[in-house]
Amino acid sequence: MHSEILLPRAVAVFAAITVTVVSLHATAQQTAVRAPRSDTAAPIEPKCSVVQDQAWIERPLPRVGFRLAAGLPIRIVAIGSSSTAGAGASSPAESYPSRLEVELRRHFPGHDLTVLNRGVNGEEAPDMLARFDTGVIPEHPHLVLWQVGTNSLLRDRPLDQTAPVLHNGIARLKAAHADTVLIDPQFAPLVIAKSDVEAEVALLASVAKQENVGFFDRFALMRHWREAKGLPFDTFVSPDGLHMNDWGYACFAKSLGVAIADAASRPAAAVAAPRATR
Repeated sequence: MHSEILLPRAVAVFAAITVTVVSLHATAQQTAVRAPRSDTAAPIEPKCSVVQDQAWIERPLPRVGFRLAAGLPIRIVAIGSSSTAGAGASSPAESYPSRLEVELRRHFPGHDLTVLNRGVNGEEAPDMLARFDTGVIPEHPHLVLWQVGTNSLLRDRPLDQTAPVLHNGIARLKAAHADTVLIDPQFAPLVIAKSDVEAEVALLASVAKQENVGFFDRFALMRHWREAKGLPFDTFVSPDGLHMNDWGYACFAKSLGVAIADAASRPAAAVAAPRATR
């Protein structure tokens, strides 16, 4: 008799528990639908691909080439302003000279190779030339990468007024038996807003040709990212609208590394047109 009384009560309790569980499950589902996602995926960075006619130094680099062939150490000095120093990068390791050393070690595994960063924020060509005796020539470089021209543009003092500084600087680097590569301004919003930018890029290319030294067209490389590949500026330029960010420095260094490896492998007398792609 007791079991007959308890059975209906047990059934009733079980039914109540079932209703409660179903109700809680439904409430949880509604909450899940309403709750905003907190794990929003980060945007995927574009791949940095190297196009040969954007990663090209026309003149060979005989000093670097000789030392590579002989298995001798190679010392490279990168001199310039803030875009050499690494403004806009998340750390010194993300500056272009640091990234370039990594890239060149990939091209020449096991080779004793060093890239020294001699960038100083805000400098123009005369300031850099004044540092040759303290930060460049005493390092006995086999290659000097001279990034120049951006600050003179920003201050409305284009290099066509001070081109002798470039010729004097190159003469001193030749006397030190260093291969030389000029690097032009960056293709960034604050730079391209200046009306003299195209003339300055052309001037640097012309000086390099006159002096028979290398020229790396960073301006054209970054313009290719923007206009041919359709990348927004914030992919490769920091929020200040001037300096590159980590992606920009790394991709620049990757292309420059390809250009240096190629130019160092060519005979000194060889000056040829670039191949279309690599």
